[in-house]
Amino acid sequence: MIDKKILYHIFSSFVMFVALSSCSRDKADMDKFVSELMGRMTLEEKIGQLNLQVAGDIVTGDAQDTAVLSEIEAGNMGGIFNLKGVGKIRELQEVAVNKSRMGIPLLVGMDVIHGYETIFPIPLALSCSWDSAAVEEVARISAKEASADGINWVFSPMVDVALDARWGRVAEGSGEDPLVNSIMGRAMVRGYQGDLSRNDNVMSCVKHFALYGAVEAGRDYNTVDMSRLRMYEQYFPPYKACVEAGAGSVMSSFNLVGGIPATANQWLLNDVLRNEWKFDGFVVTDYASINEMMAHRVARNKKDASCRALLAGTDMDMCSRGYIETLKELIREGEVTEDDIDVACRRILEAKYKLGLFDNPFKYCDTTRRQTDIYTKEHRERARAIATETFVLLKNENSLLPLKKKGRIALIGPLADTRSNMTGMWTVAAASERSLSLKEGMEKALEGKAKLLYAQGCNLMADSVAQADAEFGKHIKRVNSASAGLEALRVARESDVIVCAMGECAEMTGESSSRSDLSLPDEQMSLLKELAKLGKPIVLLNFSGRATVMTWESEHIPAIMNVWFGGSEMADAVSDVLFGSVSPSGKLTVSMPRNVGQLPLYYNHLSTGRPVEDGEKKFRKYASNYLDVRNDALYPFGYGLSYTNFEYYDFIASKNVLNSREDSLIVSVRVANEGNMNASEVVQLYVSADCFAFARPKKELCKFARVEIPAGEERNVEFILTGEDFCFYSNQGVYGYNKTYNAGTYKVMVGPNSAELSSVQIELR
Repeated sequence: MIDKKILYHIFSSFVMFVALSSCSRDKADMDKFVSELMGRMTLEEKIGQLNLQVAGDIVTGDAQDTAVLSEIEAGNMGGIFNLKGVGKIRELQEVAVNKSRMGIPLLVGMDVIHGYETIFPIPLALSCSWDSAAVEEVARISAKEASADGINWVFSPMVDVALDARWGRVAEGSGEDPLVNSIMGRAMVRGYQGDLSRNDNVMSCVKHFALYGAVEAGRDYNTVDMSRLRMYEQYFPPYKACVEAGAGSVMSSFNLVGGIPATANQWLLNDVLRNEWKFDGFVVTDYASINEMMAHRVARNKKDASCRALLAGTDMDMCSRGYIETLKELIREGEVTEDDIDVACRRILEAKYKLGLFDNPFKYCDTTRRQTDIYTKEHRERARAIATETFVLLKNENSLLPLKKKGRIALIGPLADTRSNMTGMWTVAAASERSLSLKEGMEKALEGKAKLLYAQGCNLMADSVAQADAEFGKHIKRVNSASAGLEALRVARESDVIVCAMGECAEMTGESSSRSDLSLPDEQMSLLKELAKLGKPIVLLNFSGRATVMTWESEHIPAIMNVWFGGSEMADAVSDVLFGSVSPSGKLTVSMPRNVGQLPLYYNHLSTGRPVEDGEKKFRKYASNYLDVRNDALYPFGYGLSYTNFEYYDFIASKNVLNSREDSLIVSVRVANEGNMNASEVVQLYVSADCFAFARPKKELCKFARVEIPAGEERNVEFILTGEDFCFYSNQGVYGYNKTYNAGTYKVMVGPNSAELSSVQIELR
């Protein structure tokens, strides 16, 4: 008899051989097709493929009169973006296919960040679910909706590791940890792309390569400077994970890396991305970043900037018009060659081939799909359910939550009755008027059971100009502060419990929304303090797209839940959790600071030569601490409460020694739900090196598992660890740093968050 394992390996090898052979044939067919196509293209047409432009205000039927149509017909445009409507897009695609000389179809892109018309929670909130299957589903539904409206390319996921909450674009990523960003990024790439064969798959664009989340002082578009070892350890892993997941395109970042803009950085785009990671897609700039090289003072003019970008490996120019205006002249001057342009053009054409646009240019222009695939009941139900997983319960004194549906409940705050702010930042295609406000959602949930009393109570902030800047079109009504405050206090006195909907508005986070003060805005804080003086139970629903400072709130408000921005169905989802239909299960993927002066703040920091332990309360002279605030977070990475109580016990390792990189062990822990409500717990595993050639973080997230545990039951949670989990970047390789296996002593730690951990010791030999 042949051993079953041998049969399995034979079968697996055969399947892999067939798959590789198929891939090889597909690539050969693509190479042949693209080569023949390029052989018939003029230089101008090749350059045109490198040009990406905003489509502008095109109305179906009037498009023949627009400059965009003229450019497409002349073969001067490889793609358009941020145009909504399958009819409009089909009209442009028909011009590209039927009126341009070569008939090459367009890439059609859009900023589909956390949904198309069905909006899901912002990406930071999604990461707080620690549910990669849900995140993949979000991307799959988003791709289905966007593709039904003509889109074939989305500028997502953003996987920039962000340690400084002052930076507004924290909202668009998955927080401070490289592993969480890697897992969520991979899930989104898989969800968007599938295998690119279907008309509801779209091509993803991973951004922003690289290091954009590390801008100095948290100020958007600012510079970045760090060691290459830190890049590989802390910032590069999510980009690499997305490349390995098959992402079709990558967007370069605005910032400098080593004094050179990312858009013109040969080391980043060719040495690391292509040569080391074997990325075979194309690179597109961020908006007009070629032009911005002059502001960086590293290019004399647009021609110089375009030359540097192309030679560094940037294939497509978004909106600068640098390539289309200067590359012919650069060829005449001998600064670039047609071969350089051919390399970039080939990558764009290959992307269109992979999307199936040459087989069917109107693959994404089926006008019947809009009625069946966008903003469906099923999609909205999933948005509601997924949103409930993202809310993080930070405090729940005396089990104030969940609230009972009885008596009189006051709802107060500027975020309580604003539909447009429920969906969050960067929702290009959303129809926010279809979303319920929190007030409307709670009224629906309480109908016939309890009385909801409402008062706005205050403005978002005292300064009307500052508020308008922050709102960016998502308007919150201005009120007279004195009279509105009195009305709020009257409503509060008449109620049994107060729910405050306060925090940031949707556009106070995202691009160009950096903040230097992360505490609750002035008028809101004043009102909250007045409400607290009434001595009534208060629940604070904190709206935010980043870690905010809630030191006063944590000391004076009995219940606090971070609800982020939950998308189209946020109002119903908040009601589900607020009134106990669902237990909160979100866990922070950012550390919540006590003071903005602690930033950047992150759990996986290095030790200093004069360390102070996290949680140490007393100031120590000549040690690494502050005079006025503790070092540790107010709420640590991984933290989040539930309506039930989870107990961890019997944490054991199957063995305590690993003998090689391939050796493995199992660590297990029993987790019991000791409450009376079914709930989910996120079990987290961290590792810490005792001694290493290079300084290692105090602890690093290595594994996690989201586990559903019915009331009164327990689950045995197991993690498999191999020597590979203890490999770290340590020595310079051909292109960058290589991972090596390092013998020594390590702690393996398990717990509900990064600050409450049990440990076992593992030896690597």
